[in-house]
Parts: sequence; C-alpha cells; structure tokens
Amino acid sequence: MRLEGKSALITGAARGIGLAFAEAFVREGARVAIADIDFDAAMRAASKIGDPAHAVKLDVSRQESIEACVATCIDHTGGIDILINNAALFDLAPISGIKRSSFERLFSVNVAGTLFMMQAAANAMIERGKGGKIINMASQAGRRGEPLVAVYCASKAAVISLTQSAGLNLIEHGINVNAISPGVVDGEHWDGVDDLFAKFENKMPGQKKKEVAAGVPYGRMGTAQDLTGMAIFLASDESDYIVGQTYNVDGGQWMS
Repeated sequence: MRLEGKSALITGAARGIGLAFAEAFVREGARVAIADIDFDAAMRAASKIGDPAHAVKLDVSRQESIEACVATCIDHTGGIDILINNAALFDLAPISGIKRSSFERLFSVNVAGTLFMMQAAANAMIERGKGGKIINMASQAGRRGEPLVAVYCASKAAVISLTQSAGLNLIEHGINVNAISPGVVDGEHWDGVDDLFAKFENKMPGQKKKEVAAGVPYGRMGTAQDLTGMAIFLASDESDYIVGQTYNVDGGQWMS
C-alpha cells in the first residue's frame, strides 16, 4: 500500500495505459480521479474500479476545462498528491503531407496539455504546502525522429524537455516531476497506429505490429501493466530524490 492516503489525478484514464495506472494506484491505496474527454467512458471505468475512483470530465486542450477538473478533484478529495499526464494524441504522415491542423491538434494536447495540467496541479500542490508527484508520459518516439512520425516525435521530445525544466523549477516546493518513456505498447492505441502504417507504408493490417514486436529485445510488445510498476514507484515516497528524469520502460529498445 505504497500510495495509501494519496489522491491521484490521471488524465486520459478511461482506457488503456491510463486505466491500468488507475487500477494499480487503487490497489496501492490511492484515491483516483479518472479524467477523460470521454466522460461516459470515464464513468464506466470509475464504476468498474469502485469507490476509490471517481470520473471527471477533462479536455486538456481547453484551459477552462483544466482548471475545472483540478477544482473538482480538490473538492472531492481535499487536494491532489499525484498527477499523471497521460492524455495524448497520435498521427502519422510524411513531411510532405503533414497538415497544420494535425500539428496544432497534437501539440495542443501532447505539449500544451501536459504543460498547463502540470501548472494547474503544481499551483494547487504549492498552495496546499504538502508537495507532490507529477509523472509525464513521454515515449521512445521522443528520443529520436522517425520518418513518418515527425510531429508526434517532436511533441514527445517536448514532454521530456518540459519534464526536465519543471522538475528543476518545482522541486523547491517539494514537487517531484519525472516521466516514463514507453516503447511500443500493445492495445487499442497501437491498433490505430498499425492502421496508419498500413496506409502510408502499403502494408497488410497487422503487419507493422508484428514487425515492431519482433524488434523488441525483450521479445514482445509491452502491455499497459508493464508500465504500472514504474508509475507506482515515481508516485511513491521512494522516488523523493529523483528530479527531472525520464525512465525508459520499453523492453530494451532505447539505452540512455
């Protein structure tokens, strides 16, 4: 029960990695806000988890939604001890085909959403005076460029940079900011990624997923559950002396 008595806000938590984090945090004793733009899905997820979880409507691309979400969480639990910035979007195109609308949409969610969620939660933590933990979801895509994934790669590189800057800035308030960099994680998200690669690389459905799985040194794609241990660690008191770091949880795909 490493998170007993803690209150966590997890964005994009109605499904996938965010939901796995929420379930794991509840098992460790935390109360969890399931924040998602799909409020119906968030309510279903919270109902599945039970009393320690509650649903919150959140669109991280809108400042008023961020502020309302944080205020709701504080009203519900008395404060925020942990924030996980998990909400993100993905798109894929060659440089010659990138649309400005796609760029603006991804950066609005993946970068601005991460920054201003951090800001709102950190301000609440500072006012409360008890410190806190902020965990940003980066990606191996933020470690390097990829031919068809320029915008997503750039957005996740920005998350790593924001983690470093925020970590250095907020530790004086007892707020640890760190990040997790997953590799290829199987699930609903990667089904959509596979469809995009099938389109742009003229592959059969499922072919790209098999190729990337074969390239993981561990021998398979990751799962959402593979990431929960690192999230629990970074949210717990065990990580108090860790500041501004991004941890690879990717089956050996990236060394840093």
